Amino acid sequence: MRITLRTNLAIRTLMYCAVNSDRRVRITDIANACNASENHLGQVIGLLRQSGFIDAVRGRNGGLSLSRPANLINIGAVFRIFEADMPFAECFGPDNTCPLVKVCWLRIAIADAVETFYGSLERVNLSDLVDGNDALQLLLGLPQDVRTPPPCGSAQPLGEGGLSRSAVV
Repeated sequence: MRITLRTNLAIRTLMYCAVNSDRRVRITDIANACNASENHLGQVIGLLRQSGFIDAVRGRNGGLSLSRPANLINIGAVFRIFEADMPFAECFGPDNTCPLVKVCWLRIAIADAVETFYGSLERVNLSDLVDGNDALQLLLGLPQDVRTPPPCGSAQPLGEGGLSRSAVV
């Protein structure tokens, strides 16, 4: 079985957002860290947003963040959404030309195998992929000095990592 690039980028994007959950992240940052085209990533992010996995805020202080905690994002659900339009074999697609489709027992075995694959992924949440994964945290974590502003409602008070009172004019 081969996973599509879209699914791969979706999981990378979610992992990146989870590692940087205290901030909104930019598409450019994800593209650089995940070795992906910003255009392709934009399409993936659109489907992640439509599916309710991430929130996107436009503008100068905008960016992406998880729409819910990582432990509530199911990897199997993400795979099902992104792989839904890609039939595993010809006999599962709308343009099937195989004359054996009505009597083929291999089709049943493949369907069972694919369902088992998705079932195993449904036992995995995003938090299972990132929590305690120190190497991933180092690879994907944004350095403090290049982070975008935190999501609304989590602004730091003056003097605690934000602007000092003397810097406010």
